[in-house]
Amino acid sequence: MNINFEFYKVFYTVVKEGKISDAAKKLYISQPAVSQSIKQLEEKLGGKVFLRTPKGIKLTTEGEIFFKYIEKAYKFIKAGESKFLEMQKLDYGEIIIGASDTLCANYLMPYLEQFHKIYPNIKMKVTNRTSYETINLLKSGSVDLGVINLPIEKDKTLDIMKTLTVEDCFICGEKYSKDFNKEITLDKLSKYPLVFLEKGSNTRKFIDKFFSDNGIQAEPEIELGSVDLLVKFAEIGLGISCVTKNFIMDKLDNKEVFEIKIKNSIPKRKIGVATLKGVPLSSAGQKFLEFLTNDNRRIK
Repeated sequence: MNINFEFYKVFYTVVKEGKISDAAKKLYISQPAVSQSIKQLEEKLGGKVFLRTPKGIKLTTEGEIFFKYIEKAYKFIKAGESKFLEMQKLDYGEIIIGASDTLCANYLMPYLEQFHKIYPNIKMKVTNRTSYETINLLKSGSVDLGVINLPIEKDKTLDIMKTLTVEDCFICGEKYSKDFNKEITLDKLSKYPLVFLEKGSNTRKFIDKFFSDNGIQAEPEIELGSVDLLVKFAEIGLGISCVTKNFIMDKLDNKEVFEIKIKNSIPKRKIGVATLKGVPLSSAGQKFLEFLTNDNRRIK
């Protein structure tokens, strides 16, 4: 049954106002237009919703039952309109973000904190995955946007916005610190026990390529799942770790670990924010994207 929603709106208003004349004023239309809408509704339904009496109109038994459902539907629609306006004003909404543990803890956290202070009614969910897994979640619609380590293979389905420039470095603890008083070659460094992130992450792929581009096959003795563990293993002397320098500056400043200078410096890279090309973000998602990409809001 295909019935114009305006007929329902007129029916609802007539019942609420009690008179056709009052409903016409409420709807800013003529009384004949109201009567015609009710007539067409009854024709579509195949029965009467109102009885015409000398004192005016009253609902039929069928009309009373019908109104109960229309009233519920109308209230749902009005509630939907209100929620939509709230979302436009950022008084309501939800953002689902994909990011690795490392990026969440060392890059994303201050943005989440600041955004929540300004827009406390926006619900924020974070799903921790590697950059490649985050891209898959984005393509499946499981997250709204992904914070990822770059570079990645070119993908025509994605929009990538580059944000923070990061620099990777090698670190060691007190045990090996005296071995690295001056710059050394990557080849010499590779003879020490290496501690890398597990395979599967974009960062690990980037470091493996760096070694390969310099003609060296990296063979780490230990593979771990987080930067915190990489730092800790280096600190207690279990090997030479490769980490993102931006995220461990406090450890370096406090001399908990020591940076190893190498002659073949590791190229700098970027952190990026990925969204699906052609798929608009919600108002909340767009505002959070501005937080991440607007230089005036960049959190150092």
